[in-house]
Amino acid sequence: MKNHNYFRFVGAVVLLLILSSCEEGKEGNTAPKYYPTEVLALVSRTGQVQYPAILKGRQSVEIRPQCSGLITRICIEEGACVKKGQVLFVIDQTPYLAALKTASANVSQAEARLATARLTLDSKEALFKKNIISEYEWQTARNDLKAAKATLEQMQAQCENARIELSYTEVKSPVDGVAGMIPYRVGALVDRNITEPLVCVSDTEEMFAYFSVSESDELARSARLGTQEIAFRSVNRATPVANGVIDAVSGTVDARTGTINVRARISNRDKILYDGSTGTVLVSSEKTDCIVIPQTAAYEIQNRTFVYKVVDGRAVSASVEVEDIGNGREYIVLSGLKAGDKIVTEGAGLLREGTEITESITAKNAL
Repeated sequence: MKNHNYFRFVGAVVLLLILSSCEEGKEGNTAPKYYPTEVLALVSRTGQVQYPAILKGRQSVEIRPQCSGLITRICIEEGACVKKGQVLFVIDQTPYLAALKTASANVSQAEARLATARLTLDSKEALFKKNIISEYEWQTARNDLKAAKATLEQMQAQCENARIELSYTEVKSPVDGVAGMIPYRVGALVDRNITEPLVCVSDTEEMFAYFSVSESDELARSARLGTQEIAFRSVNRATPVANGVIDAVSGTVDARTGTINVRARISNRDKILYDGSTGTVLVSSEKTDCIVIPQTAAYEIQNRTFVYKVVDGRAVSASVEVEDIGNGREYIVLSGLKAGDKIVTEGAGLLREGTEITESITAKNAL
């Protein structure tokens, strides 16, 4: 009997302990969750907007031959710096030298014929004055002199043309710059109609960064030409960031993309940038009297951005339009919020409409 009462007593104690732990669990489950909040105010920020860009040299020239023939000499190395007027290639000059000699001989022959025609005219003119020959013979001599002069001019033009054709056999650079790759070798047959140029020479002393902005972008409306500074960051992170200024904005909108083209000028005296390189243009802008929220306060649904406002102690979702400030931490609010609104700054993606908000004690809230 004593044992029976003992087991009943132990069972009652165990039951009380279990009930006690359950009550404690319920109390733990109903403990309030704290969310950091912030009362919004107008502030100032320096934003940095990024635009994909491509670099072009101040001048990039495709070098093509103006005559046909075999390449007999390549005078530069690939990637070499070249000067304006420097000979880059030599094309077989033999046929052009022969043509020039022929043209020179024709000039000499025409000069001799002209001298003979002049002597003939002088003789005929003296005989005509003495009425020894007819006017017809005298006039014929005059016409022969004119024809001889015309023939000489024609031969001189042909000689000059042959001299020009010969000069084309020395292919020269029209600009200072850097030579690209050379797809041809000595012995290759080239002409005016080749599809691939002999070489490209790029003047990279100064570079232009081309990028596009949307029609509604503030930069398209308020760019300060010649004074607004930018920074260019190459996709090659080993290349130092280069500084420049915006110097041109297109006056038309591309109908296909709805964007406006912008050009920035960048000095490249150290030759660290290359024609055709890609990267990012960074444009800084000062924003005053704007609403700024942490990126952790926003969440997206179907390409729309939302935040949770705190209204009467509960979470109320609000659609907002934001702009990336470029620092990786904050957004500038363009619409949807105003100064004095209170928002949840963290954990917005875990909240639900109407969730009771118990504010955590943070520095901002304490103020």
